[in-house]
Amino acid sequence: MDNQFFVDSEYLSEKALEKKHRLENDPSSRTNHMEYLPGMEKISSDICSKVMSEMNSYDYNRYTAADVRAALGHEQCTVDDLKALLSPAAEPFLEQMAQRARSETQKHFGNTVYLFTPLYIANYCENYCVYCGFNCYNHINRMRLDKEQIEHEMEVIARSGMEEILILTGESRAMSDVEYIGGACKLARKYFRMVGLEIYPVNTDEYRYLHECGADYVTVFQETYDTVKYETLHLMGHKRVWPYRFDAQERALMAGMRGVAFSALLGLSDFRKDALATALHVYYLQRKYPQAEMSLSCPRLRPIINNDKINPLDVHEKQLCQIICAYRIFLPFAGITVSSRESAAFRDGIVKIAATKVSAGVSTGIGDHESKYTGKESDSAEGDEQFEINDGRSFERMYKDISDGGLQPVLNDYLYV
Repeated sequence: MDNQFFVDSEYLSEKALEKKHRLENDPSSRTNHMEYLPGMEKISSDICSKVMSEMNSYDYNRYTAADVRAALGHEQCTVDDLKALLSPAAEPFLEQMAQRARSETQKHFGNTVYLFTPLYIANYCENYCVYCGFNCYNHINRMRLDKEQIEHEMEVIARSGMEEILILTGESRAMSDVEYIGGACKLARKYFRMVGLEIYPVNTDEYRYLHECGADYVTVFQETYDTVKYETLHLMGHKRVWPYRFDAQERALMAGMRGVAFSALLGLSDFRKDALATALHVYYLQRKYPQAEMSLSCPRLRPIINNDKINPLDVHEKQLCQIICAYRIFLPFAGITVSSRESAAFRDGIVKIAATKVSAGVSTGIGDHESKYTGKESDSAEGDEQFEINDGRSFERMYKDISDGGLQPVLNDYLYV
């Protein structure tokens, strides 16, 4: 990766602009997105073939109201039932789906809602993903926190009462290597009881090292399971390799991680097929690794700085609610996270039905928790955000709103002995 992609200059170099234009307009200039790059670990697994076979054969328009009624009448939701619940035919049954989802949620999670917050420690990236604010060609303020800055951010967050943190970086090994991330995990263990990671996919031995440093779980967004669409959205970098990303959660479980989380970024491609593939990815891995904690995130595409390259496919709140209810009915034990991409009103409502985890006190920028949490001006520079959030409530406000809604906020339910 040329250094020019890491320089916060006003304009890209002429060479970089030429390469960017070529990648956007000449598919033959791009590497094969289904071929592994040197250093990428291949594992022997049949999960991908199972998921893709079901997704590629999914014709959601063939499902009828009778299929939806039958699905809701079954005590256990089958794969075909899930397909019916994700189909357009299920939209008139949203109230019945919500009632069933709420029953399953209360049965397995009670009235609890888990709280966490993300901490972005770097926004350098080596990928060119046309929908992401961190992409290497986007002119934003780049920043990587050093050890002292990371610890200061963690101290500020911990003082709020938060006990779970999700550490995120841009996808750049050069600027955020595994040792750097491991160091952040060790610091996080001083302040938090639960530590998650949302970083670039790594090999099994690297996940094992990060787990030994203190990481409990790993989140990986597949973005879209549509391999054809994926190729047109990820034009350069390690993220372009679709199958390596798909197997990331399994490598993390092989390495000893306690939990893994999954997601498609709804709106990049056909959301019904992406939702099906995400749920089945969880389903088949759960059967293979029954000891693991599984969870899903349900993000929709949000605006980013300097982006006019993609028009998101419409996924309205009603359709998002349908997806989340279908997830809950099909995967009653799985955690479901709804992020600050969504409105406060939607999040307040969905936690009473199917979601079990929400973020609070969120910043998707770098090094700005001092100013956002305390109102004090930070002494150091700040890096730009990955995307615009919708629900900016503080941890204290979120905790109160959940309590006032008749639910029990939970900060941590896991003890190390």
